[in-house]
Amino acid sequence: MTIRFFISRDAASLAVGADAIAKALQQAADTKGLAIEIIRTGSRGLFWLEPMIEVETPQGRIAYGPLAPENVAELLTDGLMNGEPHPLCLGRPEAIPYLAKQQRLTFARCGIVDPRSLEDYLAHGGYRGLARALDLGPAAMIEEVVESGLRGRGGAGFPTGIKWRTVAQTKPGQKYIVCNADEGDSGTFSDRMIMEGDPFVLIEGMTIAGIAVGATKGYIYIRSEYPHAVHAMEAAIEAARRADYLGSNVAGSEWAFDIEVRVGAGAYVCGEETALLESLEGKRGLVRAKPPLPAHVGLFGCPTVINNVMSLATVPFILAQGAKTYQDYGMGRSRGTMPIQLAGNVKHGGLVEIAFGVTLGELVEGFGGGTRSGRPVRAVQVGGPLGAYFPVDLFDTPFDYEAFAARDGLIGHGGIVVFDDTVDMLKQARFAMEFCAHESCGKCTPCRIGSTRGAETLDKIAHGMEAEHNLALVKDLCETMKFGSLCALGGFTPYPVMSALTHFQDDFTPVRHAAE
Repeated sequence: MTIRFFISRDAASLAVGADAIAKALQQAADTKGLAIEIIRTGSRGLFWLEPMIEVETPQGRIAYGPLAPENVAELLTDGLMNGEPHPLCLGRPEAIPYLAKQQRLTFARCGIVDPRSLEDYLAHGGYRGLARALDLGPAAMIEEVVESGLRGRGGAGFPTGIKWRTVAQTKPGQKYIVCNADEGDSGTFSDRMIMEGDPFVLIEGMTIAGIAVGATKGYIYIRSEYPHAVHAMEAAIEAARRADYLGSNVAGSEWAFDIEVRVGAGAYVCGEETALLESLEGKRGLVRAKPPLPAHVGLFGCPTVINNVMSLATVPFILAQGAKTYQDYGMGRSRGTMPIQLAGNVKHGGLVEIAFGVTLGELVEGFGGGTRSGRPVRAVQVGGPLGAYFPVDLFDTPFDYEAFAARDGLIGHGGIVVFDDTVDMLKQARFAMEFCAHESCGKCTPCRIGSTRGAETLDKIAHGMEAEHNLALVKDLCETMKFGSLCALGGFTPYPVMSALTHFQDDFTPVRHAAE
């Protein structure tokens, strides 16, 4: 009997040696004359346990990890084929507390299915959302997404269904679906994980969006730093075309829709929707002034839906299970679940998909296990490089768009970067200004000039030069950038700077830096 093994092909797993584990397993099995099949999946997002092997047994999959290649032959001798106990045995993956406490809706298949197999996707409930969507028809599809309460997972939190409805109400003609996969925030990887681990769910979500608004063409704009995601998406698109889930008659229906992958050059500003459109059109990634909104004048001047990967990948669940099922998760106006990414100096880094409302403390201490260094947590940055820093005494903040806004923060794309008590928050504030200066497209003055002046002024504070005067100048610059910038790059840079100033004032005193 052939025994099936599952090893992640996610880029994070490959980075810590997953390919070497797969090779060692095959070689050891051949040496022993054992019949095995190795299936390369996505990752379950428990990165401190990677590389991990799962073996299929009559009791379900049993996991082992983290492994080194030299562990594999010993494991085979000690009963790996039957899921026998071993010091490296983790038991059933679903029972690992980090996973057991989650509510995986969007990531339900990630780490389980073969991302290259459409058959596997179908066997695990794939394309049920599209089937129901086709029964409902375009108008009802949109209302289902509106009622679900889904908000854009890229950071802005704008209601997805409202954006779709706006495009659907434009005049008939060429329209587009653009998937923003230019995931550039520090400490974020959920877009990459879903594209590498369950690419068909994104294709299904885009297809539903296209039929709903009357678009026949979709683009996935992926940053060049994600080559594995590019390959996974291109392979899945080809498989979907061969099975008529893309093309002139989607799933045997009257609707046409197809998708093309475009690879960006890695400019952070191209994560901003209008700069992304410029780049897609073959131009330099410059931000466009709004209005007009892309929903009216978007790609190539046509009405365009621009959604983040997570927003589109969530749509199949909503259509398959119904709006109410999705809306039953969450709190307030933040409905459903959020894939939250734990990174930085954290003991258990990885992906946590859970309903809105979980507190920041539960995420950092409960799931993350505190810092990897073992030192006390001092700050976390939520929402990427433009997100605010939160001190430990704000760890009671529920993960919710409005709750974070009330404390001068934003949840952004759901990235949390953890810092221990050795972090220098003045340096972090300076990094925000430096990052903005480096990544600015240069179109508007507050962003282009303000960020450079901000970095210079923070340097003066660090050197004890007219600290009081320069702190006032930094605050003034932040006000100008926040309200005068053309897009979120300049407009959000003040969040990390001002939160560092507000919560960690001691780091901005000349005494501390003079002592260093």
